Amino acid sequence: MSERTRQPLAGRRDLIKFAGASLLLLVSPVGRAAVDRSPGILAVRVWPAADYTRVAIECSAPLKYSHFMIKDPERLVVDLEGIEFNRVLEGLAGKISPDDPNIKLLRAGRFKPGVVRLVMELKNEVKPQVFVLPPAGEYGHRLVLDVYPLEPPDALLQLLERNDTLLGNMGLQVEKMPQPNSAIKAERPRSGKPVVDRLVTITLDPGHGGEDPGAVGSGGSYEKNVTLAVARRLKAKIDAEPNMRAVLTRDTDFFVPLHMRVQKARRIQSDLFVSIHADAFTRPDANGSSVFALSESGASSSAARYLAQKENASDLIGGVNIDVKDPMLARTLLDLSQTATISDSLKLGKAVLGELGGINRLHKASVEQAGFAVLKAPDIPSILIETAFISNPEEERRLNDDVYQDKMAEAIISGIRKYFSANPPLAKSRLARLD
Repeated sequence: MSERTRQPLAGRRDLIKFAGASLLLLVSPVGRAAVDRSPGILAVRVWPAADYTRVAIECSAPLKYSHFMIKDPERLVVDLEGIEFNRVLEGLAGKISPDDPNIKLLRAGRFKPGVVRLVMELKNEVKPQVFVLPPAGEYGHRLVLDVYPLEPPDALLQLLERNDTLLGNMGLQVEKMPQPNSAIKAERPRSGKPVVDRLVTITLDPGHGGEDPGAVGSGGSYEKNVTLAVARRLKAKIDAEPNMRAVLTRDTDFFVPLHMRVQKARRIQSDLFVSIHADAFTRPDANGSSVFALSESGASSSAARYLAQKENASDLIGGVNIDVKDPMLARTLLDLSQTATISDSLKLGKAVLGELGGINRLHKASVEQAGFAVLKAPDIPSILIETAFISNPEEERRLNDDVYQDKMAEAIISGIRKYFSANPPLAKSRLARLD
């Protein structure tokens, strides 16, 4: 073979080698990862509640989506672009409980190439919010579908109905109100002695919930479950008092944004706000109970500052639609005229802390202060209780024990009683003092 003939053959061999290398690059794992950037659905979580139902769709990359409503019957339709139908989406229908207050059915299917369509059948008219969340905590990218009932439950009216029943059981007559903000007049019973001065309303705030699990113990306990269990026990004890009743910011496992917790308390004109938590620390030997109040200036310690920053990040994990503008939020969180309220908060915190010391070691012997967003109601004495360290194996075990939970609830209500015995609640417009 001549030299001229061998040169083209060598060139062809080089071309074949180049093509083979290119093909190898395309089918190699690195090549696939570089080419396939479409998001994959990792999980779907549903959080039903009377306030609203949330569907969180977690994916490996940001989702491109569009949505619209259909009437008669009410449906929310969401198109997800650039994803494939997988087992997670296939099992979507089984995620909806029959007793979900807002969603009747949720299903998904291939709508057209590269597009998966979700159809949410609703039980009533709703105000949907559809938005995305960046990765936070242990979660990746999330597409959130929040469906709010067009007529949400009115906590104030529910309270007034409970007042009617409570006062009736006490032998008092209640004057019906034409509207929620008018006064309730409790009259003397036949004996002529007043049973109560007025009913006291206490908002109990079980920390975290829904998408936000809070701290997680080494045994797998979620802070959000412990806080709800203690809050329910405390509510039962408060409701059993002749002149008190309690309201929970959440009564099931769903997420409530921090400012909404404050707004719920203000909406019903609460006398106190008590937020319940179970802290975690990097070392498992950290232990004890703590009580915190708001600070207008700086935190009372670096630990208090760290805790406030961590608790205030709850909205990032739980997921808040930042596109919703709420003027009430601005007024609530930026009101700086709360010196008197903070003073009362410290008194309440001291009374509760003293009682907690009877059932558990105190992590700090005094009430600490920091800039907790959930304590920023300008007109309601507010405290945050760290019941114990869920990151401590021994305290985690106790936090899950029914007897200890009951002792914790009893200690808190004992502190509340002591606070009111020294600081009687003032008259409010909705409740008239007894003559």
